[in-house]
Amino acid sequence: MDMKQFDAIVIGGGILGCMTARNLRRWKIQTLLLEKEDDVCKGITRANSAIVYAGYDNKPGSLKAELTVRGNANMAKLCEELEVPFSRCGSLLVTYEEVSLPKMQRKLENGIRNGVPGVQMLTGPEAEAMEPMLKKGVVAALYAPSTGTVNPWQLGIAAFENAVANGAEVMLNTEVLKIREQDDGYVVETAQGTFRCSMIFNCAGLTADKVQKMAFATTIRLELDSAEYLVLDPAAQKPERVIFHQAKSCGKGITAIPCSEGNLLVSGVRKPLDIPFATTVEGLQELYAATKELLPQVQLEKVIRSFGAVRPNPHRENGENVNDFCIENPGPGFYSLIGIKTPGLTCANELGLLMAEKGAEYLGAEKNPAFDPKRKAISEKDNEIICQCEKITRAEILEAIRRGASTVDGVKRRVGSGMGRCQGSRCSYAIERLLEEYGQWSM
Repeated sequence: MDMKQFDAIVIGGGILGCMTARNLRRWKIQTLLLEKEDDVCKGITRANSAIVYAGYDNKPGSLKAELTVRGNANMAKLCEELEVPFSRCGSLLVTYEEVSLPKMQRKLENGIRNGVPGVQMLTGPEAEAMEPMLKKGVVAALYAPSTGTVNPWQLGIAAFENAVANGAEVMLNTEVLKIREQDDGYVVETAQGTFRCSMIFNCAGLTADKVQKMAFATTIRLELDSAEYLVLDPAAQKPERVIFHQAKSCGKGITAIPCSEGNLLVSGVRKPLDIPFATTVEGLQELYAATKELLPQVQLEKVIRSFGAVRPNPHRENGENVNDFCIENPGPGFYSLIGIKTPGLTCANELGLLMAEKGAEYLGAEKNPAFDPKRKAISEKDNEIICQCEKITRAEILEAIRRGASTVDGVKRRVGSGMGRCQGSRCSYAIERLLEEYGQWSM
């Protein structure tokens, strides 16, 4: 049986894979997106801090520094095109320790060299006046007005929908099993069939190193770590800006994020991975205590959810850390984005554009004049309200199903149902019934 031929296959349907597929369609590049799960954006993308970073943490001259500042600057336009809420709320990196000041000064200097707009050092009283919820006694704070927040899975799903609308093909529940190099490209074997292609873009997230090893050796290995998060009800009091706590001279403490949806999200310090995406009693207790210490007025009784996140940390085989974005090109037309961690959300579209440009150059592809960068969000309509907490209507849920949601979780990540105080206890059954009735719909 003949194998279907594509110009490019993107492996991995997280936000990076979805942005890469979308941007490949800016060119006349026949694109297939392969995702092993039953929906896109179910891995790293669904569990992270939602921060659009300013760019002062990155080494001047690095690719990461360049793309972070550019991605931050372009985020408002991107979110406008895809109709995803974006909040440019700014951030404060605060310290209560004199010993942290040299490290913060270096970050200020990095920010200035990287072109971060408006970055400046504030005195303790200036920071406390800007954010009255902070515990008194701030020694200094690094202020970055360009920092923002965006819902990562909403942005990734929007990019996915736009990629499909522009002609990209997608196969869910399709795990890549083998990759074979041939003279004219690659053969990709999956559980759902075998495909030929001229190029491969490996955006497989936590397993990107393993995917590359199917075809080529790699000097990069991924070590995973984790963090725990608390989500507070939108009615809870929250700071106006993202708060980073510089707890010690060696690193950050907790982070408090006023999300674009109105919730307060609090994340703990990174730690070695135990069970992926799981929380621990001890970790959550530490996070509660640290949050109350930094923000004494925070209403922790309004926590409505907790979750665990996973991050891939790239290392060389000799154990050396990889501090820049790692993009390997081990074979003709084969690109691996291995260990794209913080600020991966900020840079996802810029990395996707970079991959698309490399792909177009490799193929000699022409621009696609029919490419439309705009995607319409699922709109609220006068209809029966199914999710009382978030006021999500039946029409919105049906539109989410029409666009590809096949589970209650898939509906939640498209329209926000089940995100409120009851965490879906009142609406999940009704959504399940709608999925049973209309689940055969497709985009």
